[in-house]
Amino acid sequence: MAEFVKIYEENPNPKEIKRIVTILKKGGLIIYPTDTVYGLGCDITNVKALERIARIKDVKLEKANFSFVCHDLSNLSDYVKQIDTSTFKILKRALPGPYTFILPGSKTLPKAFKKKKTVGIRIPNNTIALDIVRELGNPIVSTSIYDEDEVIEYTTNPELILEKWFNLVDLVIDGGYGDNEPSTIIDFSEDEPFVVREGKGSLEIL
Repeated sequence: MAEFVKIYEENPNPKEIKRIVTILKKGGLIIYPTDTVYGLGCDITNVKALERIARIKDVKLEKANFSFVCHDLSNLSDYVKQIDTSTFKILKRALPGPYTFILPGSKTLPKAFKKKKTVGIRIPNNTIALDIVRELGNPIVSTSIYDEDEVIEYTTNPELILEKWFNLVDLVIDGGYGDNEPSTIIDFSEDEPFVVREGKGSLEIL
């Protein structure tokens, strides 16, 4: 049964951030705010937690297209092959922001993702999300709770999110109303950037 905690984006409570990180390190699942829709996330190093998310999403873990939510671009080489200067400049310009960048995966990917040729990198422009990842010390593996078929209110209202996810996750963060528009996904794994999904992030960065 999920805990429910209110955190203010303007000034996240460091004690609450530490408590959330403890839950993540123990294999817990959290629902947390981003700069787009609310996300469902877990510690990238915890295989059991990753398998829980895969079961919830009804996908095999090795085939799942989850995003890696990072604090900044400093540890990118742990998860991504070396990228060219022009791609890096675009990432630096766009992040933090409402984008998911698909990049070629490195050989040092965590065990659960060894077979992945590409990974999706996210650095949301949301203080709560960034503080959690910074305190955790490694990325959160994340997937949005966005419903592709229809925009439904529960994906933006934390209290309604709690009602729906109460028995599935360990903690729901109330960081205020979320957006109902997902991130823009751009694939940089081939020669030319390819827009997979146009969402909240402007394409003018390309």
